[in-house]
Amino acid sequence: MISISGVSKAFNKGDVNEVTALNGVNLEVKDGDFITIIGSNGAGKSTFLNALAGSFFIDSGKLILDDTDITKWPEYKRAGLIGRVFQDPLLGTCAEATIEQNLAMANKRGLSRGLSRGVKNKDREFFKEKLAVLSLGLEDRLKTHTGLLSGGQRQALTMLMATLVRPRLLLLDEHTAALDPKTGSMVLGLTEEIVSSQGLTTLMVTHNMNQAIAMGNRLIMFHRGKIILDISGEEKTNLKVEDLLQRFSKLRGEEGVSDRMLLS
Repeated sequence: MISISGVSKAFNKGDVNEVTALNGVNLEVKDGDFITIIGSNGAGKSTFLNALAGSFFIDSGKLILDDTDITKWPEYKRAGLIGRVFQDPLLGTCAEATIEQNLAMANKRGLSRGLSRGVKNKDREFFKEKLAVLSLGLEDRLKTHTGLLSGGQRQALTMLMATLVRPRLLLLDEHTAALDPKTGSMVLGLTEEIVSSQGLTTLMVTHNMNQAIAMGNRLIMFHRGKIILDISGEEKTNLKVEDLLQRFSKLRGEEGVSDRMLLS
């Protein structure tokens, strides 16, 4: 269970450019929830994931994970519990390290990472088994430097690394947006397979409303740093893109927000 209560964050405080990115966000996430997150540009979606990951400390509110208050935990400490895949395929892996070295680092999630004499044979066999699931032939390229892989291969590897040791929370920040449609579809399929097989509690930001509707068991919409919509169950199952646009039309009329901002 994840409890997020009264979370607020402002940037450039006291400056003419001050922006309230999160404004009293409240959210209860049950174990195994797969929540897709949509909203216009600047609505607070990625900032929300950054707040959970510990990229910065929030101004107010509380973050509770499994009955533990992690509000004041630094990012490196939260990384022992939280897996993350970014939009940029280059951010999730070390280009200078080999595939097996990247996986070895991921395999030490939450553990001390002291010096060792390279990758052990038993770990190497484990990595091959996990890589084979990707169907990309990477299990035969353990010594290849990750920087030589394509963007799609690196993103698939990052997805594997983020879940190699089961995280208590998985954060996906538009993790297919930088990929071509075919590769993006492959990574999405991998995402569904991993999340489903491990029963992972997952938050996924996307600008693709079809993805947001089709994936997961719950959908939330951000606007001006707040959650303005939370849909699950049969309501989500029967949801259509037109329904979301209709719900958004009230905001469009009141604040001059266009559909293009939601879809961009």
